Amino acid sequence: MSDGANWSEWLDFTEASVKETPEMSGVFVMHADMKIFFIGGSENLRKTLLGYLSKPCLQKTKRFKYLITPSYEKIRGDMLKEYIVKHNGKLPLCMEKE
Repeated sequence: MSDGANWSEWLDFTEASVKETPEMSGVFVMHADMKIFFIGGSENLRKTLLGYLSKPCLQKTKRFKYLITPSYEKIRGDMLKEYIVKHNGKLPLCMEKE
């Protein structure tokens, strides 16, 4: 999923870590126990991630990483396609009901 792009390190999914996230457009991946829970994108990473702290399914998330990019919609779409192919047509756990 990295394609050599400049991803952040994996960060703990806590309010403190999210508040350090830039207010820029980008994509992000969230996981727990080595399972991807969510692949997202936003014009404002910090604002979106702060909102996700209170989503019930995502409260099980342990860590996240992000990539700052203006083309977050395309990259997110490509990452989802790759995930779906790799996991026999299934979406990440917290995206199944979207």
